[in-house]
Amino acid sequence: MAEISKEQVKHVANLARLEVSEQEAEMFTEQLSSIITFAEQLNELDTDGVEPTTHVLDLKNVMRKDEPKKWITKEEAMKNAPDQQDGQYRVPSILD
Repeated sequence: MAEISKEQVKHVANLARLEVSEQEAEMFTEQLSSIITFAEQLNELDTDGVEPTTHVLDLKNVMRKDEPKKWITKEEAMKNAPDQQDGQYRVPSILD
């Protein structure tokens, strides 16, 4: 059974640029050890003959057909523009 040490927890925290106290390091050591123990239990399962899956459910995308439709003309689109110039919408500048 693989165990994780308090030094390993501190090392990973340092790599992640996290500051952990002694009490937190102890708590994370216990929690991570429990997670590793559970993961090792999963390795004991017999998975021979089980096909690998990417998802438990058989999901499929339902998409509509891409059919061309009549669209409005440029003039019709521009008639509602509060401000326009040279066939383009004019908007307030956001840059100084």
